[in-house]
Amino acid sequence: MSPAARSSRGSSALRFGRFAVMGTVAALILIAGVWASWGTAQHVMLPKGRERGTVEVARCGEGICTGPYTPVSGGSQPRAEVRLEDSVAVEKGRTYAVVLKPGGGEAVRSGPAGVLYAWVPLGGALLLASVVVAGGLLRTRWAWVMASLGAVLLTGAFLAV
Repeated sequence: MSPAARSSRGSSALRFGRFAVMGTVAALILIAGVWASWGTAQHVMLPKGRERGTVEVARCGEGICTGPYTPVSGGSQPRAEVRLEDSVAVEKGRTYAVVLKPGGGEAVRSGPAGVLYAWVPLGGALLLASVVVAGGLLRTRWAWVMASLGAVLLTGAFLAV
């Protein structure tokens, strides 16, 4: 066998190996983004049967804001205090539409702002995976599409919240 044939076979194996490894890394990044987002997004996107209402933020500290809960949905009970994640978009004294997680003590924002905010980890994962797709898989069009989707998602969440 000629050295050129051996070299061709070796470089094909390396190319396939790079493709397999980088494809796996990109897929794992995207799966992690969906997994991180779904923990909150499921409550916001599938609110049927969950308690919905509003929270007027009374206190904020150490990453948690608290306030009284006023129900909007039938069967929901008012609560003296529920917890809402403190983010740059939560201000003391404002009222937010929320969905309560099962157990009733923790709330997540609802509506378009809540949906977009819940999917922020996926937006970051899309941006990160686009770098892997462009550099490792040499698929620049797909990378631009992924990066654009991630940027639109993050920008939409920023503007909505």
